[in-house]
Amino acid sequence: MDIKDINAPEKGKGDEAAAVLEGTVERVTYQNSDNGYSVCQIDVGGEEVTIVGILPYISAGEAVKVTGKWETHPSYGLQFKVETYEKEIPVNAEAMYKYLASGAVRGVGESTARKIVSKFGEDTFDIIEHHQSYLSDIPGISPKKAEAIHEDFVRQFGMRSLMVRFRDHFGPATILKIYKKWGSGAADVIDDNPYLLCEEIYGIGFEKADSYAMSIGYDSSCDKRIAAGIKHALLASATQNGHMFIPEHRLVPLAASILGVEESRVKQVYDKGISGLKTVIYKNTNCVYLKEYYEAERFIALKLELLDRLCSKDGIEDIDRLIAFVEAGEQIEYAPLQKKAIRYAISNGVMILTGGPGTGKTTIIRAIINIAERMGLEIALAAPTGRAAKRMSEATQHEAKTIHRMLEMKYAGEEDRPVFMRDEKNLLDEQLIIIDESSMVDSMLMASLLKAIKPGSRLILIGDSDQLPSVGAGNVLCDIIESERFCTVRLTEIFRQARESRIVTNAHAINCGELPILDDKRGDFFFISREDEQLIPQTIADLCLNRLPKKYGEKIRSEIQVITPSKKGIAGTQPLNLLLQSVQNPPQKGKRERLFRGTLFREGDKVMQVKNNYDIAWKKDGEEGVGIFNGDIGRIVRIDDQTESMIIDFDDRIAEYEFSMLEELEHAYAITVHKSQGSEYPVVILPMYSYSPRLLTRNLLYTAVTRAQKMVILVGRASVVASMVNNVRQTGRYTGLCYMLTPDDD
Repeated sequence: MDIKDINAPEKGKGDEAAAVLEGTVERVTYQNSDNGYSVCQIDVGGEEVTIVGILPYISAGEAVKVTGKWETHPSYGLQFKVETYEKEIPVNAEAMYKYLASGAVRGVGESTARKIVSKFGEDTFDIIEHHQSYLSDIPGISPKKAEAIHEDFVRQFGMRSLMVRFRDHFGPATILKIYKKWGSGAADVIDDNPYLLCEEIYGIGFEKADSYAMSIGYDSSCDKRIAAGIKHALLASATQNGHMFIPEHRLVPLAASILGVEESRVKQVYDKGISGLKTVIYKNTNCVYLKEYYEAERFIALKLELLDRLCSKDGIEDIDRLIAFVEAGEQIEYAPLQKKAIRYAISNGVMILTGGPGTGKTTIIRAIINIAERMGLEIALAAPTGRAAKRMSEATQHEAKTIHRMLEMKYAGEEDRPVFMRDEKNLLDEQLIIIDESSMVDSMLMASLLKAIKPGSRLILIGDSDQLPSVGAGNVLCDIIESERFCTVRLTEIFRQARESRIVTNAHAINCGELPILDDKRGDFFFISREDEQLIPQTIADLCLNRLPKKYGEKIRSEIQVITPSKKGIAGTQPLNLLLQSVQNPPQKGKRERLFRGTLFREGDKVMQVKNNYDIAWKKDGEEGVGIFNGDIGRIVRIDDQTESMIIDFDDRIAEYEFSMLEELEHAYAITVHKSQGSEYPVVILPMYSYSPRLLTRNLLYTAVTRAQKMVILVGRASVVASMVNNVRQTGRYTGLCYMLTPDDD
C-alpha cells in the first residue's frame, strides 16, 4: 500500500485518529535550535514522507518512530504532524555515516565521517562514546578534537535517552527544556527528586511532576512529595485566590487535602523546615509565605517608604501659583479636593488618588502633568493593560505605556521566562511616575515597578479601590490606603456633567449599597426583565443583532461589549460566545475557518488577546510597532491556510498570528468582568442570572457598570441585581503589606 494512502485526510480536515510511522531520516530541511521545531523527510518503506513538529536534535540517518496526524498543507502538500517521537541509534555502517555526515555532531563533516566509519565500521558509535581516544589515530583528528566529538555525541544521545524516558509524561518541547537545564545527567537528577521539575522547569506544575514521581514508584507520603505539595498549596492559593500567604493552621489541612495524606504527616514534614518558605507572625498567627512573595511585599513596603522620605522639595513652594496659572490657561476652576490632590501629588514621594466615575480623576492627572512639566520633571504614564494605557493616552494627550512595556519586559534564558530590563541596576529616568488603574496591579508587578523607580522620584497611584482586586496575588492599592501611611485623596463629589449620566449615578448608588434605578427609560442605563433565565442569552443576541442596530444605526454593532460574571452558567462567556458567533458571524461559503484545540476561529470573529506578547509586529497607517497585550480586542480579517497564519485588526493595528500562537486568543463577543478591568466600551450588556454568590457581588456589579461609556443594558432578573447590591462579601485575601507599612511593624 502507498504510504500516502494511510489515514490520509481530506483537505481541510485535521481531527483524524493518531497514526504511527517508522522510518529513517533522509534530510532535515529546517530546524529551530531554540524550540526544536523541525521539518524533515523520512524514508518509510521506500516512500519519502515529510514530517513536521517538535523534534529536537533530530539528524539524518536516525531511525525514528513518530506518532501524529496527517495534514494537507496548501503549499507543501501532504505532511505528517508529529505529536510524539522516538529515535533509535543507527545500527549499520551506512546509517552511521549518513548520521555523522549530516553535521549532527559538531566538528564532523562528510570527509571526517567517511574516515571514521571506514576505520571502525559498525563499532563507530561505541568508539565515539566510550573510546574517543581511538579517534585521534585518524589523520586530521587531534586528541582535543576527538574529545569534542565525544562530548557532542554524548549530548545528542543524552537527549535521545530523555525522549525515551519521559515521552509518556511530557511533550518534546518540555523534554528539551529539561535537557537544557540538566544535560545528559537529567534522568539521575530527576529520579533523585522528581519535584525539582515543578520548581526548576518553567511550565511544569506540581500535578505533572507528581504524576511522573508516582509512575516511578515514589511513596505518596515521602518528605520530598509533601514539601513540594506544601509549596504547591501556597502557589495555587496565590494564583487562584490572590493570597500572598496562608496561616499555618489552614495551610497544613489544605496541603493534606491536596496530597491525600494525614495532616499529622504534613505537619511533621513542615516542622522539619522547608526551603523556599518564610514564616512571619501577624497577630500571634504563624503566616506562611513562599519566600519570593514575602520578599515582594517587604520590598514594596520599604521602597514606598524610601520614595516618600527622599522626595525632592524643590519648587513645591510655588504649587498654589502654578495651580492658579493652569486654571487660568485651561479656563477651569478646580474643586477644593482636586486642589488638595494636586498639592499632595507634587509635594510627596508617594500619593494615592482614588474615586469612582465622574469624580474628576482625569482632570487631576492632566493638571499634575501640566504642573510637573513646568517644574521641569520628566514624566512617565503607565497602566496595567494595553487598553487602559491607550485610554490614559487619549485622556491626557500624553503617551502612556503598559507597565510591562515601560519596564522593557523581554523573554530571556533557555526557558524563555519573562524578565524586566528595567530594575534596580537599570533605573527609569523619569522623576514622576503616574500609574492608572492601580487596583489591577498585583504585588509581584508592583515590586518589579518599584525596583525600577529611582529614589527621589514621585509615584502617584490612581485607581478605584472599590473595584475588583487584581487578578494576580495581593491587594496592593487597598492595603496601601488602609495603612494610612501615605497621602491619600478619595474623591466623592460627582461633577455636574457626570451627574446627568444614569451610568454614573447608578454606579455610585450600587457602591453605596443602594439599588440602581431600573425603570428610567430616558437615560443611558436600561434594564430588560427576563424572569425565565433561559431567555436571557437569546435576548442578548437579539439586542446585538437587531434591536440596537435598528434604533441607533449599524455603527453600534462594533461598539457593543457583552460582559458577564463567569465563564460558565446559562449566560457565561462559553455559551454566549458560541451563540453570538453563530448569529453575528455565521459560517458562509468563502469564509475561512480554523479549528484550534476545540475553538473554531472564523474570518470576521471578534477575538481577545489573553496574554501580553511584546514580540507581535503590527502596522497602522504606515507606522510599524510591536506588542499586542492582554485585553486587546480585534477582528480576524483573514485566515490563510497556505501560510498557516491569521491577519487580525486591533483598532487599525494589523497583526499577523501564526497558527501556533492561537492559544493566546479567545472569542470576545462576551468576556468576563475580570477580563474587562482597565477597559471601557461604548455599550455594555450585562446578563443578570443566578450563579455562585461568590461571584455575584456588589464590587463585581460596580466594576461591570463602570466599564460603560455611553450605555448600560442589564438583562435578566431584578432580584439578581438586588442580591448583588446586597452581597458585600468579598473573597478575603491573606496579604501582609498593610501590616508591613504600619509604624509598629518589626
